[in-house]
Amino acid sequence: MYNPDYLMMTAGPTMVRENVMKKRSIFFGNPDIDDDFFKFYDELREKTAKIFGCSKSNMIFLSGEGMVGLDSACASLTEKGDRVLIIENGLFGSGFADLVKLYGGETATFHFDTKNKIDLEKLKDLLEIDSDFKFATVVHCDTPTGVLNDIEPICKLLKSKGILTVVDTVAAIGGEFFNAEKYGVDIALGGSQKVFSAPPGLTILSVSDDAWKAIENRKTSIPSFYCNLSYWKNCVEEKLFPYTMPASDLIAFDQAIDNILEEGIENVVARHHKVSKYCRNKVQELGLKLYLEDGFSPTVTSFYVPENFTTKEFIKELKEKHKILISGSFGEYSDYILRIGHMGESAKIEYIDQVILAIKDILNK
Repeated sequence: MYNPDYLMMTAGPTMVRENVMKKRSIFFGNPDIDDDFFKFYDELREKTAKIFGCSKSNMIFLSGEGMVGLDSACASLTEKGDRVLIIENGLFGSGFADLVKLYGGETATFHFDTKNKIDLEKLKDLLEIDSDFKFATVVHCDTPTGVLNDIEPICKLLKSKGILTVVDTVAAIGGEFFNAEKYGVDIALGGSQKVFSAPPGLTILSVSDDAWKAIENRKTSIPSFYCNLSYWKNCVEEKLFPYTMPASDLIAFDQAIDNILEEGIENVVARHHKVSKYCRNKVQELGLKLYLEDGFSPTVTSFYVPENFTTKEFIKELKEKHKILISGSFGEYSDYILRIGHMGESAKIEYIDQVILAIKDILNK
């Protein structure tokens, strides 16, 4: 039987509080036909909208891990021949291009140094030359390296050029301030398993009025059912979901949202910033080198694997000898980057101390 017993300090999924797990185990009812479930869903939209910075009518919950949200945004906005700007300084940023191409879009990729946040002035220069794009994609926190981008000025700049904005904030929202309406974010994408500290399985989206108009005014139908956002526009009012909702996941997520709101959004963000700075300092005190030069995320710290280790060896040593699990990375970074996640319930000083002591023990041996 699978029964993990380690401290999970990965870059998602994160630790889940006991009260969230208990809520996930209660009787879930029939979300297809129970009027009370639609009322619950609507109330959950209202609470979650406080974290996304939008109205409840813009909130959607999808069954599926965060990638479902990225896929749904691209499927719903992209028509054949649409030009889409891919703004990227990491793996998830560049990955948007593959999704857009699946639906017939033509991509132009603006690549930035992966060790630094996106340079707004360089983006301005690009858009002065070419701004003929239907929408642009950008990642708030690109987790393979932990770089955090300054979303507000980027999205305001894009909107000033008439470009719709799609923001992957899966690994940032909750640990960093976010306000979709203020920033000009047309589709914002979040995931239950990151800072929200709920079990994996939900994608959380906000969809602006401008994005709804673009979806409703398509010339061609959306080439997907599961990733078709148009079905969600009036689902509460019509009391009809496109498919059976994962009621247990939503009930647990509701408790996770209550945990955040009870602590206070500002306090949660402040806690993440405090813990991330503490983690970076402690990693450097061990003589280890951080990967990034700036744009440090409040939710994940990336550093180079110590000499005489591979990333897999180091992760295995921590897990087997100290019962602590941290993350490696992906793609081109998989051989030399290690990551400590400090998201949601995992963003605590005492947990960072446990990780640092374990790493120190391994290095000393």
